[in-house]
Amino acid sequence: QVHLVESGGGLVQPGGSLRISCVASGSIFRVNGMGWYRQAPGKQRELVAYIMTGGNINYADSVKGRFTISRDNAENTVSLQMNTLKPEDTAVYYCQASLTTYDSGGYLHAGYWGQGTQVTVSS
Repeated sequence: QVHLVESGGGLVQPGGSLRISCVASGSIFRVNGMGWYRQAPGKQRELVAYIMTGGNINYADSVKGRFTISRDNAENTVSLQMNTLKPEDTAVYYCQASLTTYDSGGYLHAGYWGQGTQVTVSS
């Protein structure tokens, strides 16, 4: 069984910074990619930033130059440093991981989601 646990959300003023993190735990053989999506009220879930094991990184255009994603491969952790936050960044931020897991039946490639952490940017 795999668990993704996010931390670090909260309330911040416009122009401020926030760092959110996610730890993956369980029967993980390999992390293929980890990243962040977000969903604002009334909107679809969208990609924010994603980092693949090979180091390839994708950012949404709306966060380029403001957000930085990083991974700790040894700890199965991904973090998102968010700077110069704007009210439109307000959303629930979800950690997503593409994992290869193992059990008695062998290996399984699948995607997993965390529960989400609220980020609110408001004065």
